[in-house]
Amino acid sequence: MYSQGLIGADGRTNETPEFLERFQRRIDAEEKIEPNDEMPEGYRRTLVRQIGQHAHSEIVGMLPEGNWITRAPSLRRKAALLAKVQDEGGHGLYLYSAAETLGVSREEMTEELLDGRAKYSSIFNYPTLSWADIGTIGWLVDGAAIMNQIPLCRCSFGPYARAMIRVCKEESFHQRQGYEIVMTLAQGSPEQKEMAQDSLNRWWWPSIMMFGPHDADSQHSDQSMTWKIKRFSNDELRQKFIDATVPQAEYLGLTIPDPDLKWNEEKGGYDHGPIDWDEFWRVVKGHGPMAKDRIKARKKAWDDGKWVRDAALAHAEKRQARKMAAE
Repeated sequence: MYSQGLIGADGRTNETPEFLERFQRRIDAEEKIEPNDEMPEGYRRTLVRQIGQHAHSEIVGMLPEGNWITRAPSLRRKAALLAKVQDEGGHGLYLYSAAETLGVSREEMTEELLDGRAKYSSIFNYPTLSWADIGTIGWLVDGAAIMNQIPLCRCSFGPYARAMIRVCKEESFHQRQGYEIVMTLAQGSPEQKEMAQDSLNRWWWPSIMMFGPHDADSQHSDQSMTWKIKRFSNDELRQKFIDATVPQAEYLGLTIPDPDLKWNEEKGGYDHGPIDWDEFWRVVKGHGPMAKDRIKARKKAWDDGKWVRDAALAHAEKRQARKMAAE
């Protein structure tokens, strides 16, 4: 999930017990909370943080794939990748719009990203070294995102849930596109299959880390599940992803880079080896291989686009002035 397991979620509230109980009854009844409804401040802050982080991840996620558009091996691949990157930009737009209904501006969210207060998914701090990485990102990264985003279609906050319906449909296409790229390489020459295996080796563990820390170390997860912002715990989603992905790798003839991976008949799922949480937190805190480059690129795009935002604002003000004069 691009919200990285709700890192920094905020469960603090200052409201009366009666208000909180009334709000929780609405949540338990599966009512959708809309922007103008009363809500606990902790609920609002958690959503702003999660949706903003999700939106940042969609936009920053365009970068590792965007630099392969001109190097795609065929016109078909180029067109498909271009469409995918365009989709990601649209996802960011939906999500920023959903967050804005909670009283935060896109400018505020972007400033928080650029100065380090807001995060984006750690997965996008890794480099794309080969064409196979474009396939693996679609297969694993988008596959992991879908695993978490489908339950978000039932999120208790209406604008977020509705945005995710469109996002999930498009992410499903991205996942199939990526898997098809990897399958083509895996069934190609020995060099192509080696390229696919190398990419899987590098992206497997970062993809597993996308679901966030273990449940025991995710202190705000319980509150978010109580509010039905999220429906499954980090470890539950991670397990679902592994169980779904291992058979896909076996079909491709590729090896998951986990010597401890084995089927557990008793639990009906796969056991996996230890996750390097030191690496996870190092990357989350901005020390990933591409972290500085990602923020630098995002800042340049934001600064270069200032004239467009200023022009749009000036045009809107001029139209408003004409409307008022006509009245």
